[in-house]
Amino acid sequence: MASHAVCIQRVAPPRSGAASQVNKSKTVSPFSVNIITRRKRRSSGVRCSIADFIGGDLVKPDIGRWLDDVEKHKAIAIYTPHEGGYEGRYLNRLKEQGYYFLDISARGLGDPETTLLNPYPVCPAHLGKQPIARWYYPPEVDYRLSALPPNAKGLVVWVIEAKVLSKSELQFLALLPSLRPNVRVVAECGNWRKFMWKPLAEIAELAAQE
Repeated sequence: MASHAVCIQRVAPPRSGAASQVNKSKTVSPFSVNIITRRKRRSSGVRCSIADFIGGDLVKPDIGRWLDDVEKHKAIAIYTPHEGGYEGRYLNRLKEQGYYFLDISARGLGDPETTLLNPYPVCPAHLGKQPIARWYYPPEVDYRLSALPPNAKGLVVWVIEAKVLSKSELQFLALLPSLRPNVRVVAECGNWRKFMWKPLAEIAELAAQE
């Protein structure tokens, strides 16, 4: 019978240090997994436009439509972004047209009709020992109109935080240009992702009642 030679190779077992290194190389910490998933999410892509680098308020071609709507509707409700600053571009364009501004806040305004068109009382603070006095101030709108220069185009009543006003108060602001023809009203009625505006009569539901 033919004899078969068998070669047996003996392999030494790995050392404990090498085994630990192999195990360490195979194990992945949960922190690194979170980093990998975050990188994958970030690599999904973010779309940017030229407005993100230059400024959204500088590239909008709606300034002409803004001026036309102010002259057409005479009372405008605007919605500005939360970060602010965009409304200043539209305000400056009205200034360039020759308008002067009356900036008032809706908080603490009281009755808009009394404050803007009639002499309204103000009670100064007292210390409890003085008699309660009452002072009267002139109407805000009529006083500003009388102080306008001859070359002024009109007066813009810019109402800040008009979202706190009731529907009847907004309806009065929408009718104010019909009572004072040289007056325009711009009311900040809320916030939106971009600067937008609508006729104040539409927001106050004045057209539906008529």
